[in-house]
Amino acid sequence: MNIVGNFYQSVIYDGRWKFILEGLKNTCLIALGAVILGVIIGSIIALIRNYHDHHNNKLKVLNFLAKAYTDIIRGTPSTLQLMIIYYIIFGSVDVNIVIVGVLAFGINSGAYVAEIIRAGVNSIDKGQMEAGYALGLSYKQIIFSIIFPQAIKNVLPALGNEFITLVKETSIGAYIGIVELTKASDIIASRTYDYFFPLILIALIYLTITFILTKLISRMEVRLNHARS
Repeated sequence: MNIVGNFYQSVIYDGRWKFILEGLKNTCLIALGAVILGVIIGSIIALIRNYHDHHNNKLKVLNFLAKAYTDIIRGTPSTLQLMIIYYIIFGSVDVNIVIVGVLAFGINSGAYVAEIIRAGVNSIDKGQMEAGYALGLSYKQIIFSIIFPQAIKNVLPALGNEFITLVKETSIGAYIGIVELTKASDIIASRTYDYFFPLILIALIYLTITFILTKLISRMEVRLNHARS
């Protein structure tokens, strides 16, 4: 059988391409949902730790919990976190498995996003905060009107790279049965006993997604550099 015939048998025949479409949809949904959740969690964690550092160790309990969260999440494998959330936290609950993926990857991403945003906030000249206080602004007004917008602008490329990482990390969702791209290739291969075309096709899809995102991030960096200059 020629290459075209093998491709047809592996991917097209019996609607096997539908698994790939489902995997692509779930991969995109999980990655997008996780990055949004991660940015929300990361922003909250970063603000708690920044407030603690600038107000004589206030919010000690929240700062301790925030630091513990980042240390635990960054110190354990994402696969383990995914399995704990699915098999232990949601073990007795009937919940959409894609939602589990969004929560697991979002919680994981939040720890890394927190450090990215925290670094962005710390990169802003401290004189700007002092100037804000001198003008009679509150800490909240200074952070949200002066510091945070600049910090987010500085770390947007890093946040974009986090999104790219999330897209690729969704492949471990197969451990709990999420039909993402990698799982889709495995389902097809289990029916055809041919791993070549499913795996190569999935690899090309991942490469295409990351290539497009990388180009978008690069363009965004160029625009940010022009804006700064």
